[in-house]
This record gives sequence, structure tokens and C-alpha cells, in this order.
Amino acid sequence: MINKIMTADEAVAGVQDGMTIMVGGFLGTGSPEVLMDALVRKGVKHLTVIGNDGGLHTGQPAQFGGKTPRGIGKLLEHHMVDHLIASHIGVNPLINEQIAEGTLRYTLVPQGTLAEKIRAAAYGLGGVLTPTGVGTPMETEVDELGREKKVVEIEGVKYLFEMPLRADYSFIRPSVADKFGNFYCAKATKNFNYVMTGASDHTIIAPEKLVEIGEIDPDYFAVAGVLVDTIVEGEQKWQI
Repeated sequence: MINKIMTADEAVAGVQDGMTIMVGGFLGTGSPEVLMDALVRKGVKHLTVIGNDGGLHTGQPAQFGGKTPRGIGKLLEHHMVDHLIASHIGVNPLINEQIAEGTLRYTLVPQGTLAEKIRAAAYGLGGVLTPTGVGTPMETEVDELGREKKVVEIEGVKYLFEMPLRADYSFIRPSVADKFGNFYCAKATKNFNYVMTGASDHTIIAPEKLVEIGEIDPDYFAVAGVLVDTIVEGEQKWQI
């Protein structure tokens, strides 16, 4: 069996300036912090980052101490992101600050549309049809990668054709994984972690708990390890 286990620094060694990455999580909940820390140490720049949001900055949330940023917020704090593709940017003030400075641009994508575009990439689909945005400027605007939108009419109903959204790397945080990469995420940490797995050229997971193959019933796993390229240990217990 192929050994997929690496250190965090080894796992991100192939990430280069200007690449596109996906980061699971929802306002830091379910984001792979050990991998974000490794990217910060590597110091890559000019990234395009795909995620639900911009994570949290230092001081958020106050009830948990707020001593360090969370998720994508770590990358923003170190000015590593040139383009953020997300469905929500209103929580992390670093986003508006960097937009005002001219160092960051963003593309807002409706949350369900964002998830479906990523899922299309993961499952090899040519795109998805959605009524979201029909009758709005979204019909004529280009998408987050500069691709023209199309309106498709089926049985008298109009839909926007949204093309797949793929990345060079996806960074995922399972709750439990085995050493082949089969995994599941608990509770709210499912969010974008499931749909992003396989939607990139390289999928790296950082599970909170790593078990031997066959140690737990495989029916518990929601995602097959065949979609996982690299496993990194050391992710701390979920803190948000």
C-alpha cells in the first residue's frame, strides 16, 4: 500500500506562487489549521483562494480567546492572497482593508452555486444549471475565472449554466481518517470539506484523528480515500 502520510511542510512543498487552492471550513470551523500554518511558513504569494469565506482574523471569536486567526484568515494576515473566491466576505475586516489597498480582489459567488461548481469539478461534470442569478446582472457578467455566462431555457424555465471550479490543491480537515485516506467530518465541519475533496489536482487532508485501516467500520466514512493524495497528522482538536 502506498504511504500517503507526510509532514505538513512536506505536503505543501509543491504549492507555488500564483496557484489556486481550495480550503474547507466555514468561518474557521473545519479548516485544516496545520496546513494553513505550513503555507504561512512556506511563504507562497499571489494565491487564488476558493472557500466559503475569508476565515477569521486575530481577535475572533472573542469567546474563544481570539489569539490567532483561523483558516483562510491566516493567509490573508500574511498577504498571501491576490484573489478570493467566496460566498461571504463580511466578517474578516482584513478583506475590506486589502481591497481598499488594492492588494486583493474578490469574486462573490452564491453559496449554493459555489458548492455546486466545486462539486462539478470533483465529479467530472461539465457544469451545473441553476436558477440563481437569472434576471440579474449575473446573466451577462463573466464568472470568477473570466468565463462568459450562458442562459439555458428548459421547458420554459431559464437557468444559468455555471462551469466547474477546480484548483491545484485542496486542503481538507476530516474528524477521523484511516491511513488510506477514507474519512468523515463531524457535525458542522462537513461544510465544504466533502465537496472540495477531489476537486483539485492534489487533495491533502489533515485529520484530527488518524486510525489504522480496518480499525473502525468503513460504513462510518463518507469520502473514499482514493480521492486523497496526502495525509498530514498533527491537526488539533476542533476549537470553534
